[in-house]
Amino acid sequence: MIARAQESPQWGGCRFVAALCALLAGCAFQPPEVRELEVDVCVYGATSAGVVAAVRARMEGLEVALVDADGWVGGLTTSGLGATDVGNKDAIGGIARAFYQRLRAHYDRDEAWTVEPRERFRGRGHRPGEDAAWTFEPKVAAATFSHMLAEAGVRPLRARRLRDGGRGVLKRGRRVEAIRCETGELVRARVFLDCTYEGDLFAAAGCAYVVGREANALYGETLDGVQHDHAVKHQFTARVDPYVVPGDPASGLLPHVHGDDPGEQGARDRRVQAYCLRMCATDAAENRVPWPRPVDYDPGEYELLLRYFEAGSRLAPWHPTWMPNRKTDSNNNGAFSTDYLGASDTWPEGSYEERARLYLEHLRYQQGLMWTLAHHPRVPDAVRAQVARFGLARDEFVDNGHWPPMLYVREGRRLLGEAVVTEHHCMGRAVAHDPVGMGAYAMDSHNVQRFVDASGAARNEGDVQVRVPAPYGISYRALTPHYEDADNVLVPVGLSASHIAFGSVRMEPVFMVLAESAALAAALAVERDCAVQDVPYRALRARLEEAGQVLQWPPSGAAARPR
Repeated sequence: MIARAQESPQWGGCRFVAALCALLAGCAFQPPEVRELEVDVCVYGATSAGVVAAVRARMEGLEVALVDADGWVGGLTTSGLGATDVGNKDAIGGIARAFYQRLRAHYDRDEAWTVEPRERFRGRGHRPGEDAAWTFEPKVAAATFSHMLAEAGVRPLRARRLRDGGRGVLKRGRRVEAIRCETGELVRARVFLDCTYEGDLFAAAGCAYVVGREANALYGETLDGVQHDHAVKHQFTARVDPYVVPGDPASGLLPHVHGDDPGEQGARDRRVQAYCLRMCATDAAENRVPWPRPVDYDPGEYELLLRYFEAGSRLAPWHPTWMPNRKTDSNNNGAFSTDYLGASDTWPEGSYEERARLYLEHLRYQQGLMWTLAHHPRVPDAVRAQVARFGLARDEFVDNGHWPPMLYVREGRRLLGEAVVTEHHCMGRAVAHDPVGMGAYAMDSHNVQRFVDASGAARNEGDVQVRVPAPYGISYRALTPHYEDADNVLVPVGLSASHIAFGSVRMEPVFMVLAESAALAAALAVERDCAVQDVPYRALRARLEEAGQVLQWPPSGAAARPR
């Protein structure tokens, strides 16, 4: 499949995807001379969190290595997720808020508006009196992160990935001494921050973790585990027959229907909420690239969707949110949409080869979906016209055929740390007494599978959307592994949280906040020559407050600008 995708005409000039697939599959490009680095802090994963952690570590006077594990800097924030899920913007402080303020400053310049007048755009953060822009173009986010890294004197080690199979972590007792990259570099550090979405470093370091959904009974929750009772959103609103020959189970199931047993309500499983590509689309003719038709396009793959239209659905099954300059961040919407249900479960623990295959599979699925919506005669005229009006933004992701280079990994491995954030924290029934940041978004889990219900119709399972009553604190101990697992590793992205609580925490600005807090904790661990678990919270809190982090609700005052 990889070779076929790279050889097809639609991939002409698509340099990034070829490099990405080779990177994910384990093919090294012109490896540099093997060398050894020794730093105070190693940040593994140049996601948005990784960028912020590296910047803060340098601001604290530490020697830092930012190791890019994906061949892409900025994570989802620069890979299409421009419609920032905030929950409550006043809960975001520190460098994270400074980043969004920089975006606002960019769009305050008249020359930033090349396609539409500035006064016509009313996206989040662009109205008069607002200090931070929460909707933005991917390339602007990328440039902003690049400037922040340059100002801090951080030069990422690009496309450096841990040696697979756990061989990339060198450990003595509880202490991680170094990581070994596939390209040969050895990075020694006193403290390591795992800022990947998948949790590759802490897993290779032997830290306990979980993948999938806990049983409700484990933490006394109500929204974890299998969720077919609560899954009323992004659900079929008309009966759709799931069999190849309608009414005949013996004929087999249509593509993207997974069976007739979704599991017991509230039970444990290892499924993860579906991933997608957050497309940057546009209806500006001068910047629009028509939806490409996959070389191996099979309309039968979308038969369930076509039957859903014929059953009466008139919903355009995608959600384009406007970004500046007539661009969108396009997300899942409806029962059959950009979320590739059931196809993401093996990603968190998958080999690099497996992830390369899954990325291309998601890409092919989403290309075929958009082509179907824009061209298939069984799609309602109004839906077809709406989707055909759009195309990919020509000036985004230019080395990847204008498709986002990263999947939206909504959850990967989750640390089993010294504390676990649960539904009880999100709902205010439990309180963290050592907060290092705040969550504020709804407990939000996308569907994970599609099954045949007792009536013989297609139904989705897994979607939960429950608002939290107020911003809540996230414990420092949720970022720390158990002491016996590792005493110098911090995890601000794949932190210790139940599946449903992680559905609230898993927002890019929150990851940035927690990453800055982790970097400040790392600085204290280096100064005091102590384990990360022994960093005194009183001293850490003083530094967090000085950095402008929001640690209580309601805030005691306006978040300070980062020093």
